[in-house]
Amino acid sequence: MYLLEKIIEVNNLSKRFKDVKAVDHLDLNVYRGDVFGFLGPNGAGKSTTIRMLLSLINPDEGSIKIFGKSLKENRKDILRKTGAIVEKPDFYGYLSAFKNLEILGRISGKDIDKKKIMEMLELVGLEKRYKSKVKTFSHGMKQRLGIAQALLHDPELVILDEPTTGLDPQGMKEIRDLIVYLSKEQNKTIFLSSHILSEVEIVAARMIIINKGSAQVEGYVNDLLNANNLKVTIEVNDIERTRVLLNESSWSSKINSFYKSGVILNLLKGESAVLNRFLNENGVEVSAVIPARSLEEYFLSITEKEK
Repeated sequence: MYLLEKIIEVNNLSKRFKDVKAVDHLDLNVYRGDVFGFLGPNGAGKSTTIRMLLSLINPDEGSIKIFGKSLKENRKDILRKTGAIVEKPDFYGYLSAFKNLEILGRISGKDIDKKKIMEMLELVGLEKRYKSKVKTFSHGMKQRLGIAQALLHDPELVILDEPTTGLDPQGMKEIRDLIVYLSKEQNKTIFLSSHILSEVEIVAARMIIINKGSAQVEGYVNDLLNANNLKVTIEVNDIERTRVLLNESSWSSKINSFYKSGVILNLLKGESAVLNRFLNENGVEVSAVIPARSLEEYFLSITEKEK
């Protein structure tokens, strides 16, 4: 399967700025076709890592391979197949959106025709403003134009640093749909750094959470969110009997809260089935068992351990 092909392979990556270790022996792997979520609180080392992936700064230690090749030794070849938007994209404000992409297309070294430029503008919803000067654009529109620029030379790998910053909910959905389209329909590999955890939860297949420059956890989003320490909602036919049973049993320490038709508990993986059986055996009918763990909860549980 394509997931076995590593597109990004980072080993033992470190970067220090004076007394601050921004990235601390970081390892991560991104596979072809991944939408890979790159998460961490402010100051965790995300932007520094991205700048090293794009060869904008050099690491103090460690190695970076992209497309199976050393970035240090194959920089030009790798960057030709990589598109990126890093923090706030910059454009010539006095030129139109179309003219900006035309100039940036020439800089990329590829022959980008007018049809291709319009296709990219349409892809990010700016085709009706292609003649407008960029200085008249909102911040969100500049973000869209930045994504169009990143895609202009048809890269295999797209690195997006906070791509939905400044967008309204509809704009965020459109960018989210675009990311899914690029991954599923065009088999592009997306490296997505974002602080909007709900967006990553929806679009990313795999993710890594970093804190203080080092990896805390990496894996498939579904696997990580369905790991231990689930918050489980159990709906029952007799809440009063359930309240008495649980409070008088060893399950009392697992109770989070009761509500009108059920109870919320903090359970380990596998315990919900045992609890369901316990309630049934004691005359309580369970109508639903709903595990719920958001990426936000998981993110906080990981990063707050390091405080």
